[in-house]
Amino acid sequence: MAPGGRLRVLKHVYRWYSPHVEQDVQLVRWGTYGTPVLLFPTAGGDAEEVERFHLIGVLMPLIESGRIKVYSTDSIAGKAWFSNQHSAEYCSLFQNRFDTLVYKEIVPLIRQDCASSDIEIITAGASIGAFNAVATICRHPDVCRLAIAMSGTYDLSKYLEGRFIQDFYFASPLHFLPGLDGPVLEQLRKRLILLPSGEGDFEDIGESWRMGNALGDKGVPNRVDPWGTEWRHDWVTWRVMLPKYLAEFADWQSHETTP
Repeated sequence: MAPGGRLRVLKHVYRWYSPHVEQDVQLVRWGTYGTPVLLFPTAGGDAEEVERFHLIGVLMPLIESGRIKVYSTDSIAGKAWFSNQHSAEYCSLFQNRFDTLVYKEIVPLIRQDCASSDIEIITAGASIGAFNAVATICRHPDVCRLAIAMSGTYDLSKYLEGRFIQDFYFASPLHFLPGLDGPVLEQLRKRLILLPSGEGDFEDIGESWRMGNALGDKGVPNRVDPWGTEWRHDWVTWRVMLPKYLAEFADWQSHETTP
């Protein structure tokens, strides 16, 4: 325990070879106790991008108080989409492999680190990271209870050049949500997805509204928060957004009234 009753913040880097994406991956953790928050980087980012752009710094009061424990992984699938080096078929398949990595390798590692076999995770991210945050909770509401998706880029179909690719259908929430049914949908309806977005330079809040409408059509609790034209698609916006929502929702449980 640090002076003033604050927890000593421990940073740890996990590295291993993943058979699901057939490459080395890493997961970085900041903190000791609290609700686990899994951050997804922007398109070209690695696991420590959030630290270099001072997002971890602004979350430090929540980390030091033991309310949250933050994890971040590499933007493996995002790099594939935006590198212009791979076909749409490859990127779609790789997006699903990345999802398997998250569910079968990263989530168990987080739960082991938290000494809990059933602790629920908050997913969060900005831009393409928001896509991954929403996709993860929509596909796996059994392990996630809340998503904070900032300035999201949700429609990747422009990269398909008009083709139908089955792997893409299962990877994209905008496309698989209309057909979602059964136990997964019932559990997802007990979760909450927050979709804040600025309306300034390089922002497209229309994507957040479209995502919110797709969720709402299936009865999934969600909230689109417009932040106005002074907030642009950049870290300066996300450094204000994420601490605000985590301070408000870190302890949110599914039995509570949707705000």
